[in-house]
Amino acid sequence: MAETLKKGTRVTGAERDKLAAELKRRYDSGESIRSLAASTGRSYGFVHRILTESGATLRGRGGATRLKVKS
Repeated sequence: MAETLKKGTRVTGAERDKLAAELKRRYDSGESIRSLAASTGRSYGFVHRILTESGATLRGRGGATRLKVKS
């Protein structure tokens, strides 16, 4: 989705389904929710909700993980 959506516009029906499929495809290929939000001009919460509605398996937060020390 190259163009950004106008801020505050409602996305419903077939347009919402198309957007959800596109965002899910991009998210599943490794793009972050924040980058999807920035590229579409929508909020993090909107993108998160759309992904949840579309059945995407959301990833955990990033960052370093701690290794368990064996005793």
